[in-house]
Amino acid sequence: MKPLNKGIWNITPIRIPDFNQVGKRGVIIGGRGNLHLEAVYDENNTSGGHAALRLLELVRRLMADPNIRSLIEHRVREFLEIRHRGGEDWFRELAFCLLTANSSAESALKALEELNTLIYHGTRGEIEEALRRSGYRFPRRRAEYIVEARRLLPGLKPLIERFKNPKEARRWLVKSIRGIGWKEASHLLRNLGFLDVAILDRHILRMLNRIGLIDEAEASKTPQGRRYEELEELLRPVAEELGIPLGVLDLYLWYMETGKVLK
Repeated sequence: MKPLNKGIWNITPIRIPDFNQVGKRGVIIGGRGNLHLEAVYDENNTSGGHAALRLLELVRRLMADPNIRSLIEHRVREFLEIRHRGGEDWFRELAFCLLTANSSAESALKALEELNTLIYHGTRGEIEEALRRSGYRFPRRRAEYIVEARRLLPGLKPLIERFKNPKEARRWLVKSIRGIGWKEASHLLRNLGFLDVAILDRHILRMLNRIGLIDEAEASKTPQGRRYEELEELLRPVAEELGIPLGVLDLYLWYMETGKVLK
């Protein structure tokens, strides 16, 4: 199955970059038809073809809503803008993703707001105190992780961009940064504008279970390693059928489950 180029998914001129090149123009939403999608799952001996079709239809409905679509397109523009920055902006996203582990995006955003510039120069004690003020659940451990990760602050962008693709970068992030798992590494890359990854958090896993793509046991635990990649690939045919990257599909799925479009 030849993958679709990632590119414009609406008449709005938003360009979706591959890992090392920004500006590849691709397809407009439409895909290649529902029968093709079901055939993809059958070819791969993967159960869930009908579930994938249901998911496809649900996402298409969301994409047809101009308000939801506008919210998501705005968020994607923010990710792409961060991609062109670096330095402190990239480290701030790293700190945010460290704070989302075993927590919620809302809690992490509140904690990050309380920390402000402490993430760049605060002591471990100062960061821990700020996290406690924000009501964050794991102030001591996350303060350790943020201070330890600071060694990457000057060169985080070139360290990530040296890899050929996001999957290689994700493996390096998981291996190199304490407190970053597969979900958090995917979250970081997506927020930095590398959109060919999915953030398989508990919201997305619950939704995939409800539509029949994964079972309840699978939905109850955060996948790691090869299993994370396998579950991510379950979503790829749907994303390709819609003509959008995995990271954008993820935003629609998250909205479907929570009614929100967060970072």
